[in-house]
Amino acid sequence: MQHTKTAVIAGCGDLGTEAGLRFADQGYTVVGLRRRAERIPAPITGRSVDLRREAPTIDADTAVVVVAFAAGSRDVDEYRATYVDGLRNVLDGVEASGASPRVVVVSSTAVYDESDGGEVSEETPARAGTPTAGVLLEAEELLRARRQDAVLVRLSGIYGPGRERLVDQVRDGSARLAPVAGGSPHTNRIHRDDAAAALVHLAAVPDPAPTYLGTDDEPVRLDDVLVFLAGELGVPEPPRAEASGRQAGGDKRLSNALLRSTGWEPRYPTFREGYRAVLAGEGVRHP
Repeated sequence: MQHTKTAVIAGCGDLGTEAGLRFADQGYTVVGLRRRAERIPAPITGRSVDLRREAPTIDADTAVVVVAFAAGSRDVDEYRATYVDGLRNVLDGVEASGASPRVVVVSSTAVYDESDGGEVSEETPARAGTPTAGVLLEAEELLRARRQDAVLVRLSGIYGPGRERLVDQVRDGSARLAPVAGGSPHTNRIHRDDAAAALVHLAAVPDPAPTYLGTDDEPVRLDDVLVFLAGELGVPEPPRAEASGRQAGGDKRLSNALLRSTGWEPRYPTFREGYRAVLAGEGVRHP
């Protein structure tokens, strides 16, 4: 289907840019908003704006607004400026424009403070266990107060081109398995391209749910990912870490059943397909 309307990407970084390119592939005019517009590739039209401090100009024909922010650090004040102030300014810009777009906002599954390895779905209460996750809930509450029709997408850990921290740790020998076999927490992840595809997909789903979890098909123990990567890289398996008194982080198994029920299907259903693509250099479409 070809479109002649505009899609706005507020926070046109790595994920937002990939989503924007997919909207352009569908025939949208795409406008990307970020502090340095020169970093936004064609055919997206870049506009320089610091969304933490000012409301953007939104074109009246805008059909979709995707908000895909990424804080520059884990400082709580930086988080609040990015996710809460930034979202408020984008919503102010939408209201001033007179447009009636579908608003799709990226959040994080970090808002679920689960540590027992149980399954988490959209029905699971979000109880932030860290200050930064609390800021994300603030932003979500702002969204619900201002735009009850918006679609919230809580994404799990994004990996892909340029997001290769685990690969680098296994390659350089700094990765460590859990001190006890079978004791590592579950990790939930989604390839950047599948996350971007989900945002574009949800922009067009009729009568969407208020919230979706964006994650792949297989929650997996972190040790299993590290061992897999070692095998793919042809390096020794990481050694086990020494036992310590440090408290373990969260442990949850996310379900993507609701997102899948809309017709979205991940190109990389598990970490295996996704990391093999990363190691093969696939999926790089922009700087």
